[in-house]
Amino acid sequence: MTARSSRVLRGLALLAAVFAFGVVMFGAFVRLSNAGLSCPDWPTCYGRATWPEQQHEIAQANQAFPDRPYETHKAWREQVHRFLAGTLGTLVFALALIASWRDRWARHAVIVGAICAAIGVGMYIRGEHHWSLLLSIIAIGLPLVAAIRLHRPGAWRISVLALSVVVFQAMLGMWTVTLLLKPIVVMGHLMGGITTFALLAYAALRLAGVGAQDDAYAGLRKAVVLGIVLLLAQIALGGWTSSNYAALACGTDFPKCLGQWMPPTDFREGFVLWRGVGVNYEGGVLDMAARSAIQIAHRFGALVVFCYLAWLSHRVSRRGLRSLGLAIAVVLVTQVLLGISNVHFGLPLPVATLHNGVAALLLFTLLATLARTQKRHDDAMFLSLGH
Repeated sequence: MTARSSRVLRGLALLAAVFAFGVVMFGAFVRLSNAGLSCPDWPTCYGRATWPEQQHEIAQANQAFPDRPYETHKAWREQVHRFLAGTLGTLVFALALIASWRDRWARHAVIVGAICAAIGVGMYIRGEHHWSLLLSIIAIGLPLVAAIRLHRPGAWRISVLALSVVVFQAMLGMWTVTLLLKPIVVMGHLMGGITTFALLAYAALRLAGVGAQDDAYAGLRKAVVLGIVLLLAQIALGGWTSSNYAALACGTDFPKCLGQWMPPTDFREGFVLWRGVGVNYEGGVLDMAARSAIQIAHRFGALVVFCYLAWLSHRVSRRGLRSLGLAIAVVLVTQVLLGISNVHFGLPLPVATLHNGVAALLLFTLLATLARTQKRHDDAMFLSLGH
């Protein structure tokens, strides 16, 4: 690989990571503004590549989808989110192609996978859903196998793996619409976005040379990995809370819930993951006891994550990585304050959206810490040596 290609790979990884963060933020904005079903079809919006704007276009849209009246202030949000996600997919494809270029089989797998994904979207629009599903599976599987077989450092393989995740994320976006905001799918879509961001961010960190000269910080690695796992679980729980419209199940009370330390709850009903198809979940279908159970579980999860990450930030600082320890602590406290503000102020859209973004930033601080505990000998040096 030439020096120019090396710089392109570094720059593209960074650009894709930053763009993925923006897509996560905008996706949260769409979800929290209740615009997730504002375009009842996929990937078009009322049959259009953009969205209806003229009066006759709006009339045609309402005639074609009488059960989903057109809402101008919402439809553009959903379709712009799709455009941003498509742009991210293009960036990830380019990143995967560059990372796999020197391996002929991997390069062909990436190219064929991307072609299958594109054809699959076209077939879905034409109503050939079974063929579309088959092509989507191939589009996911080929880059996945290529990433496993690729004889390159970790960041390069992650760059290829990200393409599989992006294709699956697109399928989750489709199912979010076609399955009418089914909570498990909406939560999965959120986690797919977070996973995409995490993979791209970690690849960008490693390609930028973030790492250690030796194994001096290796003792921190397991603790950091556990912190990442706990945080991802809490983000998933937050997604479950949001997708079941349980964010305000305790009213505006904190730390109490509906004026009580333990109000009536139904944890069993609140955590049923699959309820069949055909139900419109917009606005939620659970009663207050089930929603309160979800909200309380989210609060307890937040307490566990806060205690662990507070301890981790202290340990990281004591081991000599003070800037990273401080970053974890600052972002952690900010995230907790945003969560409390969500409840106290009745879930204002800017605060709720920022709550999602800061969760991603907190994950980034942990990924940066993990990268810092690993040797620098593979990813960045592999680039500098011109392989």
